[in-house]
Amino acid sequence: MPNNRTSRETLTLTHWGAYRVISRDERILAIKPVSDDQEPSLIGQSLLDTRDCPVRITAPMVRASYLERGRLAHTDTRGTEPFVAVDWATAIDLASTALLDTRQEYGNSAIYGGSYGWASAGRFHHAQSQVHRFLKMFGGYTDSRNTYSMGAMEVILPHVLCDLSTLFARMPSWEEVSRNTRLVISFGGLALKNTQVNVGGVTRHDALKGMKRSAEAGIKFVNFSPIAGDIVEDVNPEWIPIRPNSDMAVMLAIAYVLIKEGCVDYDFVDRCCVGYETLQAYILGRTDGIPKTPLWASDLSEVPAHTIEQIAREMSSKRCLITVSWSVQRGEHGEQPIWMAIALAAMSGSMGLPGGGICLGQNSIHSLGHAGAYLPAASLPQGENPVKNFIPVARIADMLLNPGGEFDYNGQRLEYPNINLIYWAGGNPFHHHQDIGKFVRAWRKPETVIVHEHYWTPTARFADIVFPSSTMLERNDIGVGMDDGTIIAMKQSVPPPPGIFSDFEVFSMLAERLGFGAQFTEGLSEIKWVEKLYVQTQDRCHQIGIKLPDFEEFWMEERFTLAPGPGLPPMCAELRFDPATHPLCTPSGKIELFSSTIASFNYADCPGHPTWIEPDEWLGGKHAERFPLHLISNQPSTRLHSQLDFGRTSLSGKTGGREPCELNSFDAKARGIAEGDLVRLFNERGNCISVVHINNGIRRGVVKLSTGAWYDPEIPGDPTSRCLHGNPNVLTRDKGTSRLAQATSAHSCLVEMELLDGKHIPPAKAHRPPRIIKDRAAKSPGSDDHLECK
Repeated sequence: MPNNRTSRETLTLTHWGAYRVISRDERILAIKPVSDDQEPSLIGQSLLDTRDCPVRITAPMVRASYLERGRLAHTDTRGTEPFVAVDWATAIDLASTALLDTRQEYGNSAIYGGSYGWASAGRFHHAQSQVHRFLKMFGGYTDSRNTYSMGAMEVILPHVLCDLSTLFARMPSWEEVSRNTRLVISFGGLALKNTQVNVGGVTRHDALKGMKRSAEAGIKFVNFSPIAGDIVEDVNPEWIPIRPNSDMAVMLAIAYVLIKEGCVDYDFVDRCCVGYETLQAYILGRTDGIPKTPLWASDLSEVPAHTIEQIAREMSSKRCLITVSWSVQRGEHGEQPIWMAIALAAMSGSMGLPGGGICLGQNSIHSLGHAGAYLPAASLPQGENPVKNFIPVARIADMLLNPGGEFDYNGQRLEYPNINLIYWAGGNPFHHHQDIGKFVRAWRKPETVIVHEHYWTPTARFADIVFPSSTMLERNDIGVGMDDGTIIAMKQSVPPPPGIFSDFEVFSMLAERLGFGAQFTEGLSEIKWVEKLYVQTQDRCHQIGIKLPDFEEFWMEERFTLAPGPGLPPMCAELRFDPATHPLCTPSGKIELFSSTIASFNYADCPGHPTWIEPDEWLGGKHAERFPLHLISNQPSTRLHSQLDFGRTSLSGKTGGREPCELNSFDAKARGIAEGDLVRLFNERGNCISVVHINNGIRRGVVKLSTGAWYDPEIPGDPTSRCLHGNPNVLTRDKGTSRLAQATSAHSCLVEMELLDGKHIPPAKAHRPPRIIKDRAAKSPGSDDHLECK
């Protein structure tokens, strides 16, 4: 018999790194980064807290009144009631009945299965793939499109440049930048913290090394951002503290200087672009009577006119790379700075040349700037969705609140479906979505909410039926990061707690009950599915000349790494060489500085060429009289979105158990606030409690409060209640960027701040479980003959 007291070591892959997991029996003893990761993320240490923690969901749970009345239960108490721990048979019965009743009474379009979020890095146990496969086999569901991260980009790019995958494949690595670039102009920064994570995983963090190498090569970095720390000091950047939401104005003024001083690359714009004359007329003020001069832009951005002129001249005289952070397009009219940055790159003379042109999202995730290698990994097949209804992902609250309402999206006039059941697996919409008070009201509209979760996140607390699920360390999988060049055997490190199953096992039980169990599982166990996906990946790699070992050898060796390849030519390199032979995927085959397609939509908030449109909510507008601080709700450095918010690394970044905010000493002094003070941030949408850190690397008039703190209303279920934990999305605005993309505009948000000196504020309770009634013992599926977990 083996010695169960002997520790074992397994390899796993997360979105923020690859780690060796040291475990014994049911305990995780240590988390060690792989040896070749020289800049590992500390987020991985939170994995130590994942198995046994106070917020772990340990049995199927049902909201008390829903257990009594089912779909007839009042929904306005969702988020306030205790839960009842039930056996698996009861939970499966309730969920299957709700699904069948909803389908029969309203049709499959009444089921929303958006399930947006990063979830597991594994290829098989990817929660969204599992739930989408299940729902498609059930007859379909209303889906979502695009992302919160880059929704505006995703929609406008195919009209004016290319699709996202083409752009990302052509973005330069830091190695290429160090060899060729002389000037990097960044709008929104190149935040190193964001390179901790990568879609699907990352094994070797090297962004800092690459940026340092570029600085050592003599490259100048310019940071247009309200936050100095958006570019590391190691590269000695020039910080230009721009007013938030005014990037577009500065870009137009730079273009004005290029035109006036004869520095436009007319050869490129004439051969490779369409619509330049229309854009130039707008920039010079011939169409609206307003020349977009540096002085004009300075009034809007508070960037000195002479600084704008200097940047324009440097741009035209050096090999220049223009980068735009994804954060910039997450504001009102976020499509515009993306489009104008492309225009600037085309005008500058560097488009299509090595190390030059445009980067949209350099450092936004690790693979964008990393000289990696592509492995064509297989994923869980989902099939076709019989339901054609969809919404842009950031319009979920509008959909739930306005069934039957019409909305515009990318040239289409669409209608919101009437949603009566939400099925969510993977992700935390109470983190991703804006205006949480509005979102709480919307989330209470459907009759049933079913959630799969490891922990008592806000999404689980606001559910009717909660299925506990095993974590990535408690199951087997394979992991492949985006352009990371490594495939990893993610072996089970510890068993799940008793009575907890994987999403696949739960969906298998539901599918069996609903009559398509064999179709869903295909008769395969977990490990057989993992092997199948690996063999499919092996076949795909063979087709492009990459030889992977057989599954048994790979599973034993745990890891296969492909050396970085030479990479593809720069974006628009072939277009520059011969536009007739190498057209883009746009309607004209060229870069569209004027889009007749977009113009035909007749959207006042997204016209046919890049345009300055004043935001409703920014420091240059009337709302600033009441709320004079611009809120930047950026990504945190101690977790990925809201994942493992209860973990030790995330907790290390909090102050007094709350998410801290940062602002300039001038703004703090004006409000009688000092370092460490407890404050309330508020506007007309909501309010939250935070702790102040003074940071003069924050522009005046700006407060930074990172996202991801679990929503924690002082009065549970009250949409107007203040969040004790510091979730900024109680403050952010839920409005689409424009009628074109309908993406999130979270970064167009104004607030005020007040000192809470001497006032009693209850402690945050986000990491405590809700009240649970345990008068119904949870049973294993094996205890019922009609339930079988395969």
